[in-house]
Amino acid sequence: MYKSIIEAPFIKGYARMAQEGYLKGWHERNGGNLTYRIKKEEIEEVTAFLDLSKEFVPIGATVKNLRNEYFLVSGSGKYFSNIQCATEENVAIIEIDDSGENYRIVWGLVNGGKPTSELPAHLMNHSVKKEAINGEHRVIYHAHPVNSIAITFVFPLESKVISHLLWEMMTECPIIFPQGVGVVPWMVPGGEKIAIASSELMKKYDAIIWAHHGVFCSGTDFDLTFGLMDTIEKAAEILVKVQSMGGIKQTISNDGFRELGKAFNVTINPDYLD
Repeated sequence: MYKSIIEAPFIKGYARMAQEGYLKGWHERNGGNLTYRIKKEEIEEVTAFLDLSKEFVPIGATVKNLRNEYFLVSGSGKYFSNIQCATEENVAIIEIDDSGENYRIVWGLVNGGKPTSELPAHLMNHSVKKEAINGEHRVIYHAHPVNSIAITFVFPLESKVISHLLWEMMTECPIIFPQGVGVVPWMVPGGEKIAIASSELMKKYDAIIWAHHGVFCSGTDFDLTFGLMDTIEKAAEILVKVQSMGGIKQTISNDGFRELGKAFNVTINPDYLD
């Protein structure tokens, strides 16, 4: 038994990832959000710290395959810079009810507040990923990496175009995100429309770029999800520098990508290699 719930490894890992994202400069003010679908054995270890007396409130979406699950979520209006040093004030554990339409806070946000305004988008993405890959993915991460946002003002907002450009910037990119990245045109954040658009793309991709806004990534654990975001942003940074130097003069060919896929036993999206 832990003396404090924040001793639990999944909470420590969550807080460390939040701090790393803040130090990268991806979380200005209260920007960005992070959710983790807690494992059964993890929630059982902290049950004594949970308050199960609160009323359920609507999610704003229906996620039937997440019924009775628990999530660690960042708070609306909370700063990532404060999560590691004041975890209980800035994040919450929520429980989804038996209908998959409502949630309640069972721990955290001790000074009041609500989960992130992007909760419907996060939970819909969790729902899609749980269905698509047998529950392997547990982390959904949204951040505002500068270069990934910048390229959406210059290049066509098409998944194929953006994906191929990012692949070209570093040889490792098509290995790390072989399906490419999805691209969502600009929409008002926090609503049902953008949540639906994002979850549809998450059926195919592990990362999506919201035009003029930020990036959403999905992964099995904190390290892999953060690493995916970091890789995409580094590729976008190289792309910005290449453009500032006069644009691409030579690059990796499509046949080169095919050879790379064979060498690393990865299926690189063939639709993006024609």
